[in-house]
This record gives sequence, C-alpha cells and structure tokens, in this order.
Amino acid sequence: MMAVSSSCKDTKIAMDNGKYVRYTPEQVEALERLYHDCPKPSSMRRQQLIRECPILSNIEPKQIKVWFQNRRCREKQRKEASRLQAVNRKLTAMNKLLMEENDRLQKQVSQLVYENTYFRQHTQNATLATTDTSCESVVTSGQHHLTPQHPPRDASPAGLLSIAEETLTEFLSKATGTAVEWVQMPGMKPGPDSIGIVAISHGCTGVAARACGLVGLDPTRVAEILKDRPSWYRDCRSAEVVNVLPTGNSGTIELLYMQLYAPTTLAPARDFWLLRYTSVLEDGSLVVCERSLNNTQNGPSMPQAPHFVRAEMLPSGYLIRPCEGGGSIIHIVDHIVDLEPWSIPEVLRPLYESSTILAQKTTMAALRHLRQISQEVSQPNVTGWGRRPAALRALSQRLSRGFNEALNGFADEGWSMLESDGIDDVTVHVNSSPSKMMGAQLSYANGFPSMNNAVLCAKASMLLQDVPPQLLLRFLREHRSEWADSSIDAYSAAAVKAGPCGLPVPRAGNFGGQVILPLAHTIEHEEFLEVIKLENMGHYREDMMMPTDIFLLQLCSGVDENSVGTCAELVFAPIDASFSDDAPIIPSGFRIIPLDSGKDASSPTNRTLDLASALEVGPTGNKASGDLSAQSGSTKSVITIAFQFAFEIHLQENIATMARQYVRSIISSVQRVALALSPSRFGSHPGLRPPPGTPEAHTLARWISQSYRCYLGAELLKTEGSESILKALWHHSDAIMCCSLKALPVFTFANQAGLDMLETTLVALQDITLEKIFDDNGRKTLCSEFPQIMQQGFMCLQGGICLSSMGRAVSYERAVAWKVLNEEENAHCICFMFINWSFV
Repeated sequence: MMAVSSSCKDTKIAMDNGKYVRYTPEQVEALERLYHDCPKPSSMRRQQLIRECPILSNIEPKQIKVWFQNRRCREKQRKEASRLQAVNRKLTAMNKLLMEENDRLQKQVSQLVYENTYFRQHTQNATLATTDTSCESVVTSGQHHLTPQHPPRDASPAGLLSIAEETLTEFLSKATGTAVEWVQMPGMKPGPDSIGIVAISHGCTGVAARACGLVGLDPTRVAEILKDRPSWYRDCRSAEVVNVLPTGNSGTIELLYMQLYAPTTLAPARDFWLLRYTSVLEDGSLVVCERSLNNTQNGPSMPQAPHFVRAEMLPSGYLIRPCEGGGSIIHIVDHIVDLEPWSIPEVLRPLYESSTILAQKTTMAALRHLRQISQEVSQPNVTGWGRRPAALRALSQRLSRGFNEALNGFADEGWSMLESDGIDDVTVHVNSSPSKMMGAQLSYANGFPSMNNAVLCAKASMLLQDVPPQLLLRFLREHRSEWADSSIDAYSAAAVKAGPCGLPVPRAGNFGGQVILPLAHTIEHEEFLEVIKLENMGHYREDMMMPTDIFLLQLCSGVDENSVGTCAELVFAPIDASFSDDAPIIPSGFRIIPLDSGKDASSPTNRTLDLASALEVGPTGNKASGDLSAQSGSTKSVITIAFQFAFEIHLQENIATMARQYVRSIISSVQRVALALSPSRFGSHPGLRPPPGTPEAHTLARWISQSYRCYLGAELLKTEGSESILKALWHHSDAIMCCSLKALPVFTFANQAGLDMLETTLVALQDITLEKIFDDNGRKTLCSEFPQIMQQGFMCLQGGICLSSMGRAVSYERAVAWKVLNEEENAHCICFMFINWSFV
C-alpha cells in the first residue's frame, strides 16, 4: 500500500512499505514542470521522466504515479473551492435581487388592492358613476398611470433635460417599480447558473421585457459595452450619435439615430430617433436610459430614411449597480411600440407583438454578451485554430452582419435590384460598389489577381407549417448533401481565391465527406462557430478541375430546443485554408423565425438524426421527448434563404440565372425535408430512416457491454436495463468509440468522452478513419496486433500518443480493443476504450 501525504506545500512525503520518503525541492520542481505540461502522464511518460531527470532515479514509478494522482486531486479541490466561492458570491447577489423583486411584487399587490377598493367604492355610489375628469389618475388593465403633466419643452438644452429627467423617472419605475406588470418568462428559472431573472410584460402598451442579472465587469465597462449596440445586437445596422450635451449633474444627453435590419425579406427595416440620458444616481448606480423623440414632445426631429419604417421606443435602458466583491448587478428594460399594422404582412405580426421574442432577441442578448465578455476577460485563452475568443467573436459578427446586409440590400451600400425573370419567388440584387468589393478581391497568389468585381445575392422567403425551427436547422447543418450542390460550393470557394472562375456545372453525386470542426461557442451554447471541411470536392478553375478540400466558416445559432421564440440561423462563407483574419467573407445561409410559441405535443426526439438523442428517452417511452417537443415546437415559422456569389461583371446575366435556379432548388429541398420532419409525416420518408444494418443506440450499447464481458470477463458498466446501459456508456469517464470492419475502418459511434478526445461531433465522427488518430508508432502497433483482435476477440495496448481530429496530441495510459458481436454472434464492429486520456 502506498500513499502521499498532503500539505500546503509541495514537499510531499511518499510512503513505501511503511517508510516515509520526503521529496526534495528539486524533485518537486521537476515533477511540477511535467505536471504543467501533462497533468495525467502515461506510464511510458513517467518512465521517460525518471530517465531524463537523474534526481528522480531513487523514486519508484508507482510513487510518481501517486504523486500525480494527489497533485490532480489538490488541483481539483482548489478549483472546486474557487468555484464554490464564486457560486456563493452569485447566490448572495441573487438573493439580494430576489429580495428586491419580492419587495416590488408586494408593492404591486398593495397597489392592486388599493385600486380594487377604489373601483368598488366608485361603482357602489351611483352619483360617481360618471367619469371624474378632475381626477389625475385612471385605472386601466390593472395598472396605475399618472396623467402626464409635461412642462413646456423644445429642442433647447433645458427642454431636452426635461425630457431626459422624465425618461429616467419612467425607466426606474419599470426597472424597480410597478409601472409595468411583469410576469416570469416561460422556461426561465433564476439560479446561480442561470442568465438571470427574466420577465415579460402583461397588459401594457406595446411589448416589453425586463432582465436582472450579475456580470463580472465594473459598471463603467458595462455601460460602455451596452451603449455600443451594434457590437452585441445582431439586428442593429448602425447607431449614430448626432449630438452630445453635458448636463449639470455630471451626466450626458445624446441624440441618437439607430437603424435595425429587417429580419426577413417579407418585412421592412426599422429606424429609431432616440434621446439617451446617462447619469449617476445618489447611491452610486449608473443609469443609461433611452426613449424615442416624436413630434408631440416638441423636441428635435429626424427625417425618416427611405425604405425604413419609424418605430417608437418607450422609456427603456440599463440600471447598473456595483456589486460587493466585484462585478455589477444590472437591470435591463426594453419597451417597444413597433410597426404600424399596414407595414408588415398579417402573418408576420406575431413577430412584432411578442414580448417573449423581444426578450430573446434583445434583452437576453445583452446579458449574454456581457457574460461572454466577462468570461473572455477572466479566461483569455487561445482557442480554436490559434485564435483568442475576442477574435472568434469578431468573426461571428462579420458573418452575421454580412448576411444581414445581403438580406436587406440597402441602396446606400451599393445594392440594386435586377429585373424579375417572370417568377417573383426569388429576388436578385447586385452590388458592384468598391466598398463591397474591398473584401472580395484581396488576395494575389501565383501571379493571378482576383478577377471578381461584383457580388450577387439571390434571396427568398416562405412560410413553414408544423416544423420546429431547431430541428430543421439541425438537419440543414448536419446533412448538407441533402440540399447543397457541390459544384456551387466549389465555385464559391474558388471565387474567394486568386484566379478567374468559370461558371459552375452541376455535378450530382460528387459530394465528399463533411467534417464539422468546432471553433468556439458561447457560454450557454446558444451559438456555435465552426469550420466545415468538405472533402474531395471539385475546385473550379477556367482550365482545369482539381479535386481538393473546401473550407466553410459557419455560424449556427438557435438550435436549443428549450428556448421559446428563438430565431434559428445557419450562416456560412467559404474561406481559404490559411484562414487569415482579413480574409474575404461573403456569407450565405438560412434564417428560421418562429411566428408563435404555442406548445406542440408532438415528439421530435423520435425524429432526431443521431445516436446521442436517444439518451434523453426515459424508461417511460417518449415522455421526456414529449416534454422537449412541447418547448420547441412552433406551428408556424418563416424561413429566409439568401445566397451570395462573387462574379466577374460580364457574367452577370448567367450568374443571375444560375443563382435563381439554385435558390429554387434549395427551396424545393427545404420543402421536402420540412414535409418529412413534420409530425404527421415523419417516418414515411425513407431517406430519413437509419441506414440498413445500423442498430439502435440501446442495442449497440448492449452489444458493446455484452461483448466486453464475454472477452475480458469483467463488467464494463455497472447498470442494468437497456436505457441505463446507454446512459452509463455515454457518460463513461473513459473514451469509448466504435469503428467499422472495413478495409479502411471509420468511426461510427463514440461516447461523450470519445467525442471530446477526438474534438468532433457524432455527425463528423463518421468521416474520421481509425488510422488518422494514431501516430506512426501507433499505426505500426495496430497493424501488427489487429489480427489478434479478430482471432482472440480483444487486445490490450500500452500507453501512447494519438491525435484528435484537429491534430492535437492526446496521451493515454492504456487502451483496450474488443470485437463487438451482434445477436447472431457475428462481428459488427471493433470497440476501443482509451483509459486516463488527456491532451498533451
């Protein structure tokens, strides 16, 4: 029996056969160096350390193994203590927020009781049945509104200050008072790990949302970020400060003109003419409040821009208070009186009449962005492809903004509409302005300058029925070959490279593999940035066609099936393999907007397209999936499709014809997929069934467990029952993965640890071959020992190094491989288990 004593310092004592051996500082230093490089070294790596460090020669390998175990344990304890302290601070601040919310609700109840009594007294007295015009208050829809007594105001500084002070008062009455009746947003529960307390309005004019949360940034920084609305609000095209006026109380008044993108081709863009007031309250809280300026206030006016519909913002803003221990407590209120009914089709009006959608798109987006910035500040680590989180976030914003620009096609950005071809389902815009092409002809390589000098966008929108947006978007993301044309992808990739491009020629059936390489995701995983690698595609040049790989930068958001009213987007753009920060980005993609958030009792879990989905099915059949679908279903949604193409100006007519045909083919594909995914039709479409010979997830898990027991004489999983076996396999701490029995084995399944180790997804997993994950020594060992698996049924491998799908080295202590037998005791696949793995 062997152990290592614990103390605050790292001069630990090792015990062997009852004798204690103290590590010297030099030995501890050598062990610490290795620990920082590799916290979980394999036995081979530990033996190598002893050979390389003579000062460790008197220590047994088992003692070093125990030292690393204890060191990892201390590190885990330290992190857990730090996490618990952070959770305690969050709970303390959250408790303060909840107490304030309770006080506000008590005030609201008292006010409603008073108003109810007041109403009864007046109705019982017949003499008071008529309206008392001298009374300065009325009761409407359970709310108390003061009759406005505005002092004279104009565009002078004094007049603007009067409007600003009134805006501040009304905003505070919404943020912490009872001016609006707030109800908790469906599906949002406050807690230490939640985004905050989110509420939506009930019975007030327009739509309104409120959020209270904690962020790890100081109030000044929070205000600075929130004022820069285009940086976090993806629908914001611009926010221009027209004038700034200082006030006597160390505040500022800003006149602000803001434009918002239209979310779909079926609706107009909006603009706002705002007054923004920034001030500091007596308790030190920082307030940024805004409201629209209109003619009734006699304030300064702003002419309405062409193609924009003027919308009105009622007093809204941010109340930011410093939090004990650092950070800020923030209250956000958004209150919009939106478009005139005539400006949008009736089917789209729920989009502008839902407080839930306002909360998701604006209020919660602000909180999420602040939390993301806070995490980046506290953990400024280099992530995917050697880029810091801020750089990846900037790429996401470029993708989203480029897609919105193409979708809206504003004339002041150089877009002009082409004449229709007689069918009005697809709209085509062309942009040949120098500013647009700055990003489309940057590269010069091999002596060939880029010849593309214009960009064309073909776009269309259509209504969908009974298809959950999240489910449809997941299908479009994971099954690109079902709707995309490989020749168009090749043309788009060639267009952002140097050299002239010929017209694409449709080539059915030449789709290679699709590999999804994760780059980054937001804290709550509501948005993913990834690189899509399309293998063995045709890359078009004028004189030749060369098989090569194509890379797409892709932004995926709104796939969380538990979010109500969330817009789902899939935006992508071809990139060069070098993936430079200033690379041209010409985005295309899909946007699916739910038009109502009604509960749908259908079961989308039965319609999921990967093995992991089965983990959510409980022992009572589809009970869990029914709950999930109730939150994700939407009876109506509108999908908007926009595809951009860079081209040479003399090919405009040909490219326009090609673009129209391509978008129409995508519309047909989306309609076919939507029909197949519809609850009433799912299961009748043969293309969506599992391929022949592929077992269900539960069956595969049972085969893996039974075969392990058969060949190794031990239990892999300590559970019983098919559902629990699958869950135990999925959550097993070691990386478990299956590969096919082919001449070139490819992976077909992996548990969560296996996907983490390979840095991939279940869909992209099927494009990774077994030989790709081993280095030269590993491949030699595998080739020599593979026949043993087929004859003996299993094989044990010594520790070594393998590679993830992104090329990162992974060390493992040992590995086990065994043959997985089906019901007929025929070999179905080979299963590998990598024990105690870690990234080097």
